[in-house]
This record gives sequence, structure tokens and C-alpha cells, in this order.
Amino acid sequence: ESLGETYKLELIEEIEGDSVSVYQQGEFVDLCRGPHLKSTGQLKYFKLTSVAGAYWRGDERRRMLTRVYGTAFWREEDLKEHLEFLEEAKRRDHRRLGRELDIFSIQPEGPGFPFFHPNGMAILNQLLALWRREHTRRGYKEIRTPIILDRELWVVSGHWDHYRDNMYFTEIDDRTYAIKPMNCPGGILVYKSKVRSYRDLPLKFAELGLVHRHERSGVLHGLMRVRCFTQDDAHIYVTPDQIEQEVAEVIKLVDYFYTDVFGFKYFVELSTRPENAMGDPQVWEIATDGLRRALEQLGMDYTVREGEGAFYGPKIDFHLRDCIGRTWQCGTIQLDFLMPRNFGITYVGPDGREHTPVMIHRTVLGSLERFLGILIEHYAGAFPFWLAPVQVVIVPVREAHVKRAKELQDELTGLGYRVEVDSREETLGKRIRAAELSKVPYAVVLGDREVASGGGSVRKRGEGDLGYMSLDGFLELLRGEFSPFREDSF
Repeated sequence: ESLGETYKLELIEEIEGDSVSVYQQGEFVDLCRGPHLKSTGQLKYFKLTSVAGAYWRGDERRRMLTRVYGTAFWREEDLKEHLEFLEEAKRRDHRRLGRELDIFSIQPEGPGFPFFHPNGMAILNQLLALWRREHTRRGYKEIRTPIILDRELWVVSGHWDHYRDNMYFTEIDDRTYAIKPMNCPGGILVYKSKVRSYRDLPLKFAELGLVHRHERSGVLHGLMRVRCFTQDDAHIYVTPDQIEQEVAEVIKLVDYFYTDVFGFKYFVELSTRPENAMGDPQVWEIATDGLRRALEQLGMDYTVREGEGAFYGPKIDFHLRDCIGRTWQCGTIQLDFLMPRNFGITYVGPDGREHTPVMIHRTVLGSLERFLGILIEHYAGAFPFWLAPVQVVIVPVREAHVKRAKELQDELTGLGYRVEVDSREETLGKRIRAAELSKVPYAVVLGDREVASGGGSVRKRGEGDLGYMSLDGFLELLRGEFSPFREDSF
């Protein structure tokens, strides 16, 4: 206290027990859980990487402090490799690319609430179209539930007691309502809206639900950490003997998106019963075995995280790797015995009696906003042709060529391609360069010869000038691009 170490005093007051740990280097003594190196001389190769402001304990109501970031390695080559990685990550930063490519923005009027621009919506709409097609094919029924629901619903679900600090609330007609942080309680009300039979199961409800969760301003980060996002949820209601098969089907769906569509490598973790688990341990064991058998049935490698399951059931998490080796947890499969019981949902079994179903919570992409952020960084903004917000930009050489440029735009748009015309009063070179900087897959230049013949001079992202092509030749080139909407792409 005499040293004025008010922050450390605050931490000490919150420590349970009668002792604290301190570490000393020379004259410097630090309150820390440790461990520390015996000497700073052991830090052979290090670099201070950045300085940033940070609210004390992440609370924007507290004082702003200065945080100094650094890194250290035993070998000089390891430090060099790490610094190169940081530079590559900076080059791919989705916040910068999102601004430069006009994909999204975060406005001061809505911190943590992303604004999606036309380019961002073009990407999201492609993702959603594919998501809906694949879920329909697999027997899911899409639902939509309200964003604002009565407080009592969240009391029953357990969120009021366990998640209230992360929720937003409002008053309507002197009643307390919450803006939903999760989709599952609303989905359960849809399940409860009619009597269900064992013949209805498995029942698969999918929802692209907008959820809101409070995050402190100090931890908000572009699209990766936000206060509202769209969760690609589904809740599958099954009998106990259907768990293994339905989990296997979800795993196949995750693999389709991660491997076949995006080419991600990923790894899988199985998390088992924690100490604070609710429910019968024997039922937990049956459920965990079902998850394990589903993974093994598909020949999937996985690691077990003992005691790391949710309090209401075991789970499988999918961690994908991007092109520079970072890992992101996106998809998850969680078994839930608690919420069906809390809400009293049942189905009529073949014996004519009511039984409680098992509820499978699952996401594939997770937060769509976060997944888009991952894709921006993975592709460094150069999206594959099918996902690119603008697929073709047409560049007329002079004003006399604009009419044909717009006609070609209409033809290509009519075939389902996303096309723009750049007829700005800039030099031809600047407009071609703008298309390259915008990472558009194809640019078509129209001059006198191209207008007369009906073709165009084609430039491809990453390859440069492909020369003159007839319209039929160009269309054949476009049809050869990968698209998950075409079966012949796989």
C-alpha cells in the first residue's frame, strides 16, 4: 500500500486463502501466479511488438492503462519465423480488408454491432443459400423465433441464473423481457406447440437466429468478437437410440462444409462429464459412448478432454485451421438432457407413454459474422469465384464502349453472375489496377475490336492478361470455376 500499488492490492483482496505468490528478478518483485524465469538473461531473443491502451480488467468504466506486448524465443530463427507470421497475419487482418474491400464496418453509434455493406451481404447471401440447400437436403426444417422473449423463459432455461450478466433486457407493459443470447429456448417452444410422437423423431429444426450477448468494449474485435451475431443453429430432438446415427450425420455435414467446400483442415475434440454435471451419470455414459461411436464409425481421429463437457451434456468441438496455421473453434455438437426436462417437453412412445427426448444442439459455421471474418483472413480477401462479391468487372476503354459494357453486364447478370461496370473518368490502367486491388476474379476490357466482335479482352486475378476471348469462350471459362452449387465441381 505504501508503494501505491492499488491494482495489486485489489487483486490480493480477491484471492481466496491466506497466502499469495510473488516472484523476484533483481530489485523487481511482482505479484504473480508464476512461474517466472530465474533471470531475464535467459531471454536470448525477444522483441517488443506493440503498445496499446487497455481498460483495467477489461472494464470500460475503469482507468485506461498501457499494455506492452512482446515475445521471446530460445532461438533467433524461431523469433524471425514468428515475426514473419505476425506480419502475414497483419496483412490478412479482416478489419483492414473489410474496410478496403467495402465488406463491413463498425460504427461509433453501434460498437460491437457490425454493419454489412453490399459486398458483405453478397458473400453472406451465398453462404446462406448453400447452408439452406444443404440443410433442406438433409431433412432439416427451418424456423424463426423472436429476438425478445419473456424473462420467465430464461429462468426456466437456466440463463437467468447462469448467463444474466451477458444479456440485454427491456421492459414492455411493466414486464421484463430479454433479448435472446441463444436460440434454443425459443426452438423448444416451437417443439412444444403440438403433441409429438416417436414417429416424428428425429425432428430437426434449423434456425439462423440473431442473438445478442454483452461483451466488454475492451475485448471487442472486428467480426471475431461482437455483441450481436447470427448463429447457424439447429436443434435435433431424438430418442436415446438415435443419438449415434444423428451425430454421425451432423459430422458428415460439418466435413462437407469444412473439407469439400472450403478446403480447411480441422481437428476434433470430445469433451466428457464435468464435475458440475447435471443428470444421471449412467445416462451421461450412454451419451458419451454415442458420440464416441459416431466419431469412430466415420474413422475420425479425435482427442478426449476429460471433464470439459457442458454441465448439461457431453460435446464434440471442431477446430479448423486457416492457411497460416491458426485454429478457430466453429462447429460444435452438444447433447442436452437438462433443458428438455426443465421445459417438460415429451414425445409419445410406442408404449403410449410420454418420454423425454434428448436434444442435440449443433452449429456448423458457428457465428456467421465470425466465420466471414475467418474467410476474409484465410483468403486474404481474394475470395474464390463462387463467393466473390463481384465476380466480373467490365472496363470500357472509352465512353463509346459503355453501351456494350452495360449490355454485357445484363447478359452475365441474367446468367446469375455478379457483375459491375467501371466507366469512371479514370485512365484505363487505373481502372484495371482498381479491379486488381479489389481482388475481383475477372476483368473484361472492351475496346473497338471487342465491341465489334462481341467478345472481350480478359484478365484473371493472379494470372494477368488471358488475351481476347469470344463471349462463348469466356462463359466456358466461368463455368469451369468451382461452385458448390454444381455437383460436377466435386
